[in-house]
Amino acid sequence: MRLGPFDTSNINVRSSSAGGGGVGRAGGIGCGTLVIALIGATVFGLDPMQTIGMVQGVQQQAGPVQGGGSSELTADEVCAQNAYATEACAALASLDATWAAAFQRANLPFEQPVLDLYRDGAVDTKGCGSATSAAGPFYCPADKGIYIDTSFYDQLAQMSGTGGDFARLYVLAHEYGHHIQTITGLSPQVRQAQQRNPSAANRLQVAMELQADCYAGMWAGRNRDKIEPGDLEEGLKAASAIGDDTLMRNAGQSIRPENFTHGTSRQRMEALKLGLESRNDSACEVFFDAG
Repeated sequence: MRLGPFDTSNINVRSSSAGGGGVGRAGGIGCGTLVIALIGATVFGLDPMQTIGMVQGVQQQAGPVQGGGSSELTADEVCAQNAYATEACAALASLDATWAAAFQRANLPFEQPVLDLYRDGAVDTKGCGSATSAAGPFYCPADKGIYIDTSFYDQLAQMSGTGGDFARLYVLAHEYGHHIQTITGLSPQVRQAQQRNPSAANRLQVAMELQADCYAGMWAGRNRDKIEPGDLEEGLKAASAIGDDTLMRNAGQSIRPENFTHGTSRQRMEALKLGLESRNDSACEVFFDAG
C-alpha cells in the first residue's frame, strides 16, 4: 500500500518500555488476541484457547490509569526506529485522517488514539497493566492506546505465510477499529452486556472483532487509490490465518464454536471484504443487528 508522507506533529506516537517511559508526540485491549494465541501456540507451545482467556481477562481491565514507562524519544525518533515503525506511523496518519473525516461527516467529536511502539519486549500500559511482546498487538481502552512491538511483524510473516505490508497494516487498522468502538461508546456497552448475560459473552466478542475487521477494510476501501496489486490478497490471507477455527485446527484441537472469540477464518475474511467493498463504516453495524 502506497502510504504517503506524514507529519509527526499530527499523530500521537510514543515508545514505552516496562521500566521507564517516553512520549513521542509532545503530546480493553482489543484484538490481536487470536494472533497472540497463534504466536503462543507456535512459538511458545501454549494452548491458544488458554492464551485467549488470559489476554481477554486483561483486555477487560480498564481501571485507574497507571503510570507507564517511557523514554525521551521524540516522535521523529520513534517513527525512525526501523522500517516497521516508519510504516506504522504512516498508517496511523492515514487512519487518523480517514476516521476524522468520517466523524466530521457524522457531526461527532473525534479523538485520536496513541500508538505505542514499545521496545525491550515488555511494556507497562497506562491503563491495562503490563504486557510482553508475546501478547502481540493490542488496544487498551483505558488509555486509548494501540500497543505494538514491531518485532511481532516478523512472527506474523512467518506464521501467516505473507510478509507483505498490507497484512501488517490490516493488524494495525483492526486495533484502530477497537479505538473507534471505544470512543463511540460501543465497547463499554458490549462489556456491560457481557456482564449481564455471560452466556452471550463470546457471541458479543465475536461481533466486536468482526466489526473491527470490517472497520479495517473500510479504511483500506476509502484509500483504494493507494492499494497495490496483491495487497487485498495479503490482507485476506492474514485474516484467514487468525480465524478461531484455523487456530484450533492448527493447534490439534477439536473445533468448538462455543469457544470462538474472533470468528472463523471465513467470517474474518468476509468482514474485511465488507468494509473494503462498502467503504462505509455504517455497513459494519450489521454484526450487531441481531442484538
